[in-house]
Amino acid sequence: MVNKGFPKFGMSQAGAFVAALKNYNLPDFILVLIAKECKSDLLERGRIDDRLQSMNDDALELLHRVFVGCKEDDAGRYAQYRFYAYVSSMYHKCEVLVNEIIPGVTGKNHKIPVAVKNNGMYIAVAYNKAIGNPVNKKETIRFYEMVDDIKKGEHGTMMTDAIYGSSVGFRGDGLVELENLSKSRTNDPENMLNFKTANFENNIYSVTKC
Repeated sequence: MVNKGFPKFGMSQAGAFVAALKNYNLPDFILVLIAKECKSDLLERGRIDDRLQSMNDDALELLHRVFVGCKEDDAGRYAQYRFYAYVSSMYHKCEVLVNEIIPGVTGKNHKIPVAVKNNGMYIAVAYNKAIGNPVNKKETIRFYEMVDDIKKGEHGTMMTDAIYGSSVGFRGDGLVELENLSKSRTNDPENMLNFKTANFENNIYSVTKC
């Protein structure tokens, strides 16, 4: 397969990107998303370096910016890609779905940035705030209510985890509120939900269980 993008960078630049990126645990769905965004080819299967080499320069450059350089962009897309990969790394051998629509018990359809499925059932949902002000109380209440609605519906029966990620930090009142709401749930095993916050700073996510 000829990489149409190579002449622009020259082999050495593209080769350096591939050499750096192959050491990262890049989930398949991330490669697919980036390839689509950059209108790039992508080998469907095979070794990671072969798959990376099948991508065009724009795709390799974007992957390098997001995962090696940990760069930011105004729209917060780079942060979202990192969050997708981060959530994927927590759930091995599970299916990770992006921008999934999940109905709650109220009949409302919730658009979930990242949902995790195991054996066809949702086991976790995750939301990330990439830009703007730190996450506040109102936002954590909204997140809690959305997750609670899904959990009570027929699609949430096996769901155990809800992760709120932020690249802009959390306000104290927001964290306290989520902790209080989390504690207010009954200790009924069928109704159990682990609420976690994931803060992206110094180029890594750190998770705290509420």
